[in-house]
Amino acid sequence: MANKIVDGSQCTIVFYVDDNKISHKDPQVVTDVLNAISQHFGDLSISRGNKHDFLGMNIEIKDRRVHINMQEQVQVAIEWGHSQGGCKPPNPATSQLFSTDLESEVLSDDDSDLFHSIVQKLLYICKRARPDIEPVVSYLCTRVSSSSKEDDTKLTRVLGFLEKTINDERIIGATDLNTLYTWVDASYGVHPDMKSHTGGNMSYGLGTLHTKSSKQKLNTKSSTEAELVGVSEYLPYNIWMTNFLEKQGYKPTSNVIYQDNQSAMRMEINGRNSCTGNSRHIDIRYFFVKDRVETGEVQIEYCPTEDMIVDFFTKPVQGALFKKFRDQVMGYVPITFPTSYSPKIKERVEHQVISK
Repeated sequence: MANKIVDGSQCTIVFYVDDNKISHKDPQVVTDVLNAISQHFGDLSISRGNKHDFLGMNIEIKDRRVHINMQEQVQVAIEWGHSQGGCKPPNPATSQLFSTDLESEVLSDDDSDLFHSIVQKLLYICKRARPDIEPVVSYLCTRVSSSSKEDDTKLTRVLGFLEKTINDERIIGATDLNTLYTWVDASYGVHPDMKSHTGGNMSYGLGTLHTKSSKQKLNTKSSTEAELVGVSEYLPYNIWMTNFLEKQGYKPTSNVIYQDNQSAMRMEINGRNSCTGNSRHIDIRYFFVKDRVETGEVQIEYCPTEDMIVDFFTKPVQGALFKKFRDQVMGYVPITFPTSYSPKIKERVEHQVISK
């Protein structure tokens, strides 16, 4: 991305291989840039306005919000997969998503290759337009090297959910450009090898800017340790986002990280001073969060579990909770903020130092 002030306003050019996006307050400045590029490279294929088709994404800007859908790509994935036989599940996964039947029959080479192709296509889709299927895709990505009939059943379910919701779009907006909100959580020991699962999410209040749902790379001894590892894994994305936004002229005046584990919060705020004998073995690299807290770059605040939107990315939530969090993740309703909880809990956590 390149920025330049032209006629008192910022002109921005985004480069993706041989595709570019150009924006400026004055349309004539955009025209001048396009003319300069065409003089050097020749004829261009130009799309102007609030609707664009880019890398499989149908993008529309309206009401100061970005709407993204990938209906055509989703349809291709559905056609590659098995016939759903009219089955349209209410969510993309059952509560047994992370359980693995080691006795399940292994797929043939051809079926395994097809399974891998569909999962990779869904990974491309979920990162751009359908974050609501990311937890399922994240798990299926861990199974592409040894996929089984059970895994294929889970893939069939997510395809059925996509077929049911193929017209749904992702909406990204902002209720406040001064505060970047981040949620981080972890589900402890949910994978067959007893590794935990990290979930992360960033937002300006409507929809999601960035999401992460991934299996942790090491085993932890407690849920507190798993959450400490999770926030350490996700914080670099937050730092990158704040640096990027600052270069675009939107430096956050407040950068809040929400968690629901108060023991992990104490360790992130106080470092080794809040470690007990059960947690002193934790590698020092997982305490770099404390340094960011001390410099004022981020604030750690408590969020009650019922409002932890990032639970959507740590486990296959079901029923009404799935609908509540999905509507927030996809940008259909504003995200719920625990403002009534934060000051009291934050003060208590910051002053509670455990030492031995």
